[in-house]
Amino acid sequence: MTTALSAKGNVLHDLLSDMGRVVVAYSGGVDSTFLMACAHEALGGKALAITAVSPSLPARARLEATALADGRGWEHRLVRTQEVSREEYARNSGDRCYWCKTELYQVIAPIAEAREAAMLVGTNLDDLSDIRPGNRAARERGVRAPLVEAGLTKAEVRTLSRAMALPTADKPAGPCLASRFAYGVRVTEDGLRRIDEAEEYLRSLGFEELRVRDHGDLARIEVPSALVEQAAARAADIAARLKDFGWRYVTLDLEGFRSGSLNEVLPPPRIGGREEGS
Repeated sequence: MTTALSAKGNVLHDLLSDMGRVVVAYSGGVDSTFLMACAHEALGGKALAITAVSPSLPARARLEATALADGRGWEHRLVRTQEVSREEYARNSGDRCYWCKTELYQVIAPIAEAREAAMLVGTNLDDLSDIRPGNRAARERGVRAPLVEAGLTKAEVRTLSRAMALPTADKPAGPCLASRFAYGVRVTEDGLRRIDEAEEYLRSLGFEELRVRDHGDLARIEVPSALVEQAAARAADIAARLKDFGWRYVTLDLEGFRSGSLNEVLPPPRIGGREEGS
């Protein structure tokens, strides 16, 4: 680890210590796990991890987040969010993430207020150049992003996570299930459930990094480019199983896995204090 990175880690520790009490939006992913680990190190029981449970959270993710928090001795609470019942979210336009985060922070805010704690989110420096309308919801509600404040990139978060022996250090990105829906395809509880089940089925075949993209009647499968041929060899089985879930057509994306591929239809993000995207 470089001296510069160690210095950033120290800055983060000091930021968290100065906050006194914090509530961390914790999904069990790389960034929120690292942030919660640092908060716990700096503040002990004055740091609370909160995981939002809804149909958009994969069942596996909830179990993994809970097991990790229990294993590290963190104070952890599960809360229910109802973003799927919001029309602004369910209609699935480009600002869906804004409404998801709005729901999340509205649920977390009373808990944070009761504890006189700051609300924190695991946004890192790289996220500011990505299409993330949820960042606007955080700014509007005074949610702080200590990883950004400390100048930490995703790669640096992974490096520091390894130094802390966090099991998430090399974990693939795992955005919410709603991110699998093509914009304009309505997000429903049944739709979220079938994506979760379809991705679990593909994992059972040995594909760990993958996405099942929902284009209405069509399911588009993304696996790493090196594994496209392996997936194609199982085409008949995969197509039959996904049709059982309700899709009429099943395709394999020849370009391979691309995080955020559905955002390719959106305008590029604007940064520098302006909106990241919509």
